Amino acid sequence: VSLVEKLLPRHMQIIRRIDREFVASLRRGADETKEEFEARVGRMQILEGVDPKTQLPPEPKAGEEAVAARVHMANLCVIASQAVNGVAALHSEIVKDEVFNDFYKLTPQKFQNKTNGVTPRRWLAWCNPWLSAVITKWLGTEEWVKDLTLLEGLSAHVKNPELKKDWVEAKQQAKQHLRQYIKAQSGYDIPMSSMFDVQVKRIHEYKRQLLNILGVIYRYKKLKEMSAVERQEVVPKAVMIGGKAFATYVQAKNIVALICAAAKTINNDKQIGDLLKVVFIPNYNVTVAENIIPGTDLCQQISTAGMEASGTSNMKFMMNGALTVGTLDGANVEIREEAGADHFFLFGATADEIPGIRADRAAGKFVPDPRFTEVKDYIKSGTFGATFEDLLGSLEGNEGFGRGDYFCVGHDFASYIEALDRVDEAWKDQDGWVESSIIQTASSSKFSSDRT
Repeated sequence: VSLVEKLLPRHMQIIRRIDREFVASLRRGADETKEEFEARVGRMQILEGVDPKTQLPPEPKAGEEAVAARVHMANLCVIASQAVNGVAALHSEIVKDEVFNDFYKLTPQKFQNKTNGVTPRRWLAWCNPWLSAVITKWLGTEEWVKDLTLLEGLSAHVKNPELKKDWVEAKQQAKQHLRQYIKAQSGYDIPMSSMFDVQVKRIHEYKRQLLNILGVIYRYKKLKEMSAVERQEVVPKAVMIGGKAFATYVQAKNIVALICAAAKTINNDKQIGDLLKVVFIPNYNVTVAENIIPGTDLCQQISTAGMEASGTSNMKFMMNGALTVGTLDGANVEIREEAGADHFFLFGATADEIPGIRADRAAGKFVPDPRFTEVKDYIKSGTFGATFEDLLGSLEGNEGFGRGDYFCVGHDFASYIEALDRVDEAWKDQDGWVESSIIQTASSSKFSSDRT
């Protein structure tokens, strides 16, 4: 409060008046005790840490420091807004049930859902000319660029061998473009026969790039243990992870370091050859995304359930025919509903299960899957140079800052590995995979920004 008052004194006058009039408008409920009402007022008022009537912080007791009063900007926004929305169906429910529950009970009509969207002009028509040409050919019009609901017309041809042939050719052209881009940016030469498996987004623990690279390392370890005959049955995969880590976000930088260390070891292992490649894509931005998304076969949307508001890369990948392995988080829920459960590789805990999982972890009840322990021990053995003790330490212990696996990587690891096994089986049926790819694009109209 003192900072706002110093820098923006007139704004602070207005904020105080809004807070005073809002607090005065609140009424104690019939079944609400005086203490419960006062607690609710405290949660809803704009000026946090002040007396609701005087708008002054309480006098500190002897030997105690004064409590710093704060301006609760989120409460100000809700009070001043005509409408409040989440950016995906799940997110909107979390906003109503958890984040602003008191406000929702007071003015339920104010709360809405507005699922995010992306523009199909940039994220399909512009960045993927190969697939766009196929879509226009089979729909008989370019009007889909302005009316994405027309993509639903592709569903009528999903079994048509000629459409599948055109679709595969377009996908191969996009993959060749991505392959050349990766070669120019990283020096790595990824084989066209591989499944192009991509996760591109801001590096953050809740987005779980760590889960992704642990899965890659587990796959590598299993490949090393196989005989030459067994390896012949393995689906070749090129895993691409891209994103930026905030300058002071140490753990995010540790994740990038592990990805790069794993890539160096795996990509130079002649025994494994082209069965597994790993690339970290630097300087991720919109232009980079335009080169990556069209050529992707599988996209990873694997955030801890309940922590991703919506996501938009998931929508861009869907429009371009990539299949998704993911949790029931953000817009993944609606993507799965639109495409159908058979065309989405689901894994992991749900948002309503996460609090219980964390509570069990804090109580010392978590029992790790042996595969999770195995992959951590493999990294600690020094296979990838460093032992990454600080990073892996975040997955250990029961609770505490930087400990206790707050993002539930350990809990979801086994389910994730099993989902990737289902991906491999689906990939072996290329005819079925292509049908699922067409269905992704045909089902993506809900996620156009024109709708919102």
